[in-house]
Amino acid sequence: MEGASVTALVTVQKIYYPLLCIMGIPANLFTFYMICFRKCGMSDTAIIYLSCLAIVDTFYLVWVILVDLTLTFWLLQPFWHSHPMCGILGFLQYGSLYSSSWIVVVFTIERYLVLRSTAAKQHFSQARVTRLTCVAVVLVSHLASVPLGWINFVSPMNLTVDGVNMTLPRCHYRDQTYTTIIVWITTFLSGGVPIALVIIFNYLIGYHLCRASNLFTKEERRVIHGRSTRGMLRRTILLLGTVSVTFVVLSLPRFVTYCILRTKYNTENFDRNDYSIPINVAGDLANMLQNLNSTTNFLLYCMVSRRFRRELVQVVTCKEKARELGSVLTHTTMKVFSVVDHKTVASSNNRSVVLTNLKQTE
Repeated sequence: MEGASVTALVTVQKIYYPLLCIMGIPANLFTFYMICFRKCGMSDTAIIYLSCLAIVDTFYLVWVILVDLTLTFWLLQPFWHSHPMCGILGFLQYGSLYSSSWIVVVFTIERYLVLRSTAAKQHFSQARVTRLTCVAVVLVSHLASVPLGWINFVSPMNLTVDGVNMTLPRCHYRDQTYTTIIVWITTFLSGGVPIALVIIFNYLIGYHLCRASNLFTKEERRVIHGRSTRGMLRRTILLLGTVSVTFVVLSLPRFVTYCILRTKYNTENFDRNDYSIPINVAGDLANMLQNLNSTTNFLLYCMVSRRFRRELVQVVTCKEKARELGSVLTHTTMKVFSVVDHKTVASSNNRSVVLTNLKQTE
């Protein structure tokens, strides 16, 4: 019975990770297109942050899911079980993981500062500042992942495959004090600290929005917004809560199991592939949740953004070109055949234009 459970878990992962690549990579690239090239009702800073997140999540899926996990379950000897690819892959994996986590953190902190301070709003609303911030996050993330290129090393290992004993090079963990320190720092920088900051600052954003809504009476809010803001406030908090809860729920289990693996079972002789040990099963399930986090952004945007859904429907049904052509024809026709009865026409910059002395020219 236990052997059947182990086989089932391995089979699930052999199917799960390739499927995650097949669905996640195109979804992230399509999300990048939708955010950058379609009018989804997002601010310039949000477009930059979310498009950058889609790109680094795509790189995470390539380095971690496709190159590492998928090849591990489908190939006996993946190419990265050699020097120097063993170290380079670790560097690339943690660089993309750092980038993904900290872009979410920086975006959340930026939203809070914009709500709190007018000066911060003027500063962070500049697209140039946002681009520099995203570039800095990605560069610092990869710089911080450089030491992780030395936590693994390649050595020959005796393996039994289909009853045949063979010796193959294997990339595995280096059991040294400094690698343990590096792994602990990495665990908190990629999991614990980002999770805590996202929870704290989303709570502060929700608290600030609640306080701001209480500054006005219900009648004043109706005058300002034209409708009750209670529903809008609830939807805003629901949006923030949805993103935060998704990030925390999918990331926290891996953080916990990783801490356990790197404390109680942090030895070179520990067999991570022995599924008779419960922590190995829990660790693999937690990894599956963590990796799912890099593919859920598209679904979250579809769920919480009406404009995103509308643009998606127009792209899928190919209605956008027809709508634009119809708008041009209608606008041109109205300009030719409309009759203006000496009325004032208000332009977008609140200037008035009065048509007088209309004469027929031949």
